[in-house]
Amino acid sequence: MKKFSVKTINNTNIEKELEIIGFDNSYKKVVKNKFEYLNIKIYDLTIPQANILKQTALSNGTDCAVNRNVLTNSVDKTDCILTGSAAQLKNIAKSLKIQPFGLKELSDKIENIILLKNKPSRTKLVGILNITENSFSDGGKYLDKEKAIEHLHQLINDGADIIDIGAESTKPYSEAVSSEIQLERLLPILNYINSNNITTPISIDTRNSEVAKECLMKGVSIINDVSGFDYDEKMVDIIKNSTSKIIIQHSKGTPETMQDNPEYENIIDEIYKALETKINFAQNNGIDKSRIIIDIGIGFGKKRKDNFELLRRVEDFKSLECEIMIGISRKSFLNLDDNLEKDIYSTALSALLVEKKVDYLRVHNVKMHKKLLELMEIYGE
Repeated sequence: MKKFSVKTINNTNIEKELEIIGFDNSYKKVVKNKFEYLNIKIYDLTIPQANILKQTALSNGTDCAVNRNVLTNSVDKTDCILTGSAAQLKNIAKSLKIQPFGLKELSDKIENIILLKNKPSRTKLVGILNITENSFSDGGKYLDKEKAIEHLHQLINDGADIIDIGAESTKPYSEAVSSEIQLERLLPILNYINSNNITTPISIDTRNSEVAKECLMKGVSIINDVSGFDYDEKMVDIIKNSTSKIIIQHSKGTPETMQDNPEYENIIDEIYKALETKINFAQNNGIDKSRIIIDIGIGFGKKRKDNFELLRRVEDFKSLECEIMIGISRKSFLNLDDNLEKDIYSTALSALLVEKKVDYLRVHNVKMHKKLLELMEIYGE
């Protein structure tokens, strides 16, 4: 009797696998949708919406899981998990376009998720320049202007795509720094950048709208608000009236309180919904989604296990349809003291994030991460 040799395929590049077995090259781009499966979670559907979605899924040879009490009509809302190949989901989306109860909008969302799954991307490196007294790994090291400028050039030479400059530490239990002190530290560096025609985009790590406004006038490209608009209500107007991008980060509480035993019932869903609310807030205030970068806030109001769960499931947040930045570099959840050790383990974890096509990595050791990207053939793909 013949012994069959069988294995599962974990390669996300199904086109390559089809090519290997000699499948028709001209047809592989079309048929690949039948081999790519997605599980999509949809929140707060009404019972009519859920019933239509389930029947539509069944009619396309797949399924949609709903709350068991939908059958008895004893709940008002239900979350759903829709599953299927990309081809099946496209057909479901097409069918939903003619359905009532606002399901056309859901159709558009499903189509966007399928497009995002196959969107090509190259991970960019955001080099960190802390001109602070008390940052985790380099507090006080670059407070001197000349040393800060020297490190700026080092980050650029090592391959940073963007430089993120911060004058206020937001590590756990740190206190706020006034706008006056932040600007006293930041403006000399920005003046140097402008007078020396440095073209690498600059991001400013600040929660303060006054700091953001002054730095935007100096030509910075990005404001990195770790509070996600919570700290300063004027920040949204500053961003609205500029052309800059905004990094909206999730943080549970403030630096003074965020690590006081943070608890979540479902960390992925809670952070997803919190970021979705902030994105909607930004859009409602005139900030286009193309200008928004989201950050899940590793180390900001999370326990160690929470941080690892977020890294494992970072792809869930792509459905928010914004670029994603992750900062794990030298964070305390690594449970290490030596900076070189921190850089090694940060880079190891970053390899997983590059595989998941995260858009930006915020890092201290740009040189090590640049080598990682080269090894993983991110450049020149």
